[in-house]
Amino acid sequence: MQVLEPTELIARGDRIYQPCRRYRRSMSRRALLILALLALVAGCTRAGGEEVALERAAPPETTTTVVDATTTTTASTTTAPAPPSTTTTVRRTRIVRQQAWVPFATVEGVVLHHPSTRVERVGFHESNHDGARPLSPLPTAVDPLVLETRERGNPPTTAADVVVDPDVEIRAPVTGVVKRAGSYVLYCDHSDDFAVIEPDTRPGWEVKILHIDGVLVRRGDRVVGGETVVAPRPTRLPFESQIDEVTADPAWPHVHIEVVDPSIPDRPGQGC
Repeated sequence: MQVLEPTELIARGDRIYQPCRRYRRSMSRRALLILALLALVAGCTRAGGEEVALERAAPPETTTTVVDATTTTTASTTTAPAPPSTTTTVRRTRIVRQQAWVPFATVEGVVLHHPSTRVERVGFHESNHDGARPLSPLPTAVDPLVLETRERGNPPTTAADVVVDPDVEIRAPVTGVVKRAGSYVLYCDHSDDFAVIEPDTRPGWEVKILHIDGVLVRRGDRVVGGETVVAPRPTRLPFESQIDEVTADPAWPHVHIEVVDPSIPDRPGQGC
C-alpha cells in the first residue's frame, strides 16, 4: 500500500482524498497547521470542482464637506460650522458747523441767516408755492446741496431745509416784522408751528419759517435776523424727510425757509 505524505491532498471528482486512516492519528499539530495554510492559499473547492471566490470587505465610503459664504453641501452626518459674517454697516459721520447765525443765502436783496448756531447741512429744494423766489447760496452756507426734484414745477432752490441741533434755540432768519405766526396742521395729520416775516428790504414779500416748536413771536413783533429767538427748538417730525437721506443717523430735525412774492398767484392745492 502506498503511503501518502501528510501534506498531500488529491482532489478527484466530487471527493477529496486524504491520507490513510492509519496515519491520521499520528499527524502532528504542525502538519495540520500546514494543511490549513495550504488550503487557504489554494482557495476552497466546491463539489464539481467549481472555484469559490473569497469576498473582501469593501473600503469605507469617503465623504467631503464643502463650505462657502452662501452654500453648504454635506455628504456625511458631520456639518462644518458656517464662517462668521463679514457684513459691515457704514454710517455717515455727523459734521456740525458751529457759527454765529451767519447768512446762508440771498434773494433780490433779502439776506437769510442760518436759524441755529449749530447746523449740519443746508438742502435746497423746490417749493410748492409758485410765488417762491429762487435762493442764491452763499459761501458761508453750511454744507449746501441741491436735493433731487420733487416734480413741483418750480426752480430747484426756491426753498431750503436747514438741518439743526434739536436742542438749540431757533432765531429769526431775516430782519423785519412778523405778519402772522402760530400753529397749523402739516400734511393734514401733524401739528407744527410757523412764523411769517415781512423783510425790511422787500416790503410785501414773506419769509416763511416752518417746523419750529413753541413759537414765541406774534403778529406785529419786530425781529432781527440772527438775533431774535422765535422758538426754543425745532420740531421733530414723526416721519422721514428727503433731507434725512443725506444726513447722519439718527436724523436731526430741519427748519424750512422760503421767500414768497404773494403777488404771484399760486396754483390751488389739494385739501385734506
